[in-house]
Amino acid sequence: MRYSDGGGLTVAGRVRRESVRMQAAELFEQEVKPPEVARHLRVSLKSAYQWHRRCHVGWPVG
Repeated sequence: MRYSDGGGLTVAGRVRRESVRMQAAELFEQEVKPPEVARHLRVSLKSAYQWHRRCHVGWPVG
């Protein structure tokens, strides 16, 4: 379910999450694999694989 208020995150939380997504995109450009990105950025493997898939099809990571 999607929440109209940004998934329950505060504005600061959404800004931080966007920063993490951009860091992930930079790592994927360097051909770092999703499990390593997940460990490095301390996010779930699921998120890392979703972002990786989005990067490869040309969608925004966020």
